[in-house]
Amino acid sequence: MKSLTRNLSKKKAIIGVIGLGYVGLPRCIQFLKSNFKVYGFENDSNKIFLLKKKKSYLSNLSNKTLKKFSKNFIVTKNYNLISKVDVIIICLPTPIKKSFAPDLSIVKKSFNKIKKHLRENQAISFESTTYPGTTEELLLPYLKKKFNVGKNFYLIYSPERDDPGLKLNNKKIPKLVSGYSNKCLLVGKKIYGSVIDKPIEVSSIKVAEMAKLYENIFRSINISLANETKIILKKLNIDMSEVINAAKSKPFGFMPFFPGPGYGGHCIPVDPFYFIWLAKKYGLKSKFIELSGKINNSIPEWICKQIKIELNKKLKKSFDCKVLILGVAYKKNINDDRESPAYRLIEILTKKFKCKVSFYDPYIKKVNNLRLKNFNNKSIQLSKNRIKSFDYGILVTDHDHLDYDKIRKNIKLLFDTRNLKYLNGNNIIKL
Repeated sequence: MKSLTRNLSKKKAIIGVIGLGYVGLPRCIQFLKSNFKVYGFENDSNKIFLLKKKKSYLSNLSNKTLKKFSKNFIVTKNYNLISKVDVIIICLPTPIKKSFAPDLSIVKKSFNKIKKHLRENQAISFESTTYPGTTEELLLPYLKKKFNVGKNFYLIYSPERDDPGLKLNNKKIPKLVSGYSNKCLLVGKKIYGSVIDKPIEVSSIKVAEMAKLYENIFRSINISLANETKIILKKLNIDMSEVINAAKSKPFGFMPFFPGPGYGGHCIPVDPFYFIWLAKKYGLKSKFIELSGKINNSIPEWICKQIKIELNKKLKKSFDCKVLILGVAYKKNINDDRESPAYRLIEILTKKFKCKVSFYDPYIKKVNNLRLKNFNNKSIQLSKNRIKSFDYGILVTDHDHLDYDKIRKNIKLLFDTRNLKYLNGNNIIKL
């Protein structure tokens, strides 16, 4: 342990990051900025090609920053090189299956690739969000066969706290750190203390795993409350945004959550179902959490029903329309479209309403994960004449770089799912 912690202190330890996506690549940059040499392991050949060309595929990472640190950054799909690194950080997706059960296949496949190359005096830190018990169920059995874990190998769990769109090197965000043993915990604190101001120690790996789930379950429940309240207040003709802004004037006991077209990203649409699955495994029910997931998943369907009602009033038709979707990223000012509610809206519009759907997003030029009849998967040019050609539009993601004035002046009808204060007019309908 002493040699590893000493090398971490002197910035001589080599860091290996498995998975160069929305979490893994920012983690590489954090360690590169702190003067570590970093190996980035990635299976996607296109990502490797771009990184070797010093081109970024993340909206919050510039090519300039990538080029600045490229000297100490080795990108590869050669897992034999695992033996050269001192610290292995696993930043891989943990999605859910269609049955809403955890899907750990990506992590399992990756671990099978790296495990035969592990050596003594290395540390593995697992950062992927998952249910309590995963780290010790998935990684520990093999590690115990090959090493004396806690003495000549170190197992750590430290859940990611990355917010897509924010600065990559935000050292001020506290990070939870846990370890299989006291020595594992000490190594973990040393690793993350190199790049984070406040590594926060927790007593066990399971506590850290559950803390991450609970953070996102908390958000899911509050978003569902906002969405359900919005549906009721629309019937009562009360402005939900004004209600929230009034409530948040209270300086204690309240935290504002705003409704929208449905939730997105890799965490909030997924993590509650990990906990629901775990509860069922032990013969228990998490009724409140399960209900929040159902409410949030139902919002795109509700939006389409409201659009149909309004169209029947104004256009006298709701089928076979030309529709423009504004924004397909799951949140503003980023190019992350994972689990975006825009895709569920597009699916309903093309399949149930037989509409022809196009989209515009300044951060996403092409949609590769949605192959639907009557859907143009390339972002259009937002010219005046093109905007006028659509029967109506739906504002899904309120990017700052959208020309709202041009849209408002030229769109026949626009459904605003974000309830923007500055977007008003006779042709604007708030949902």
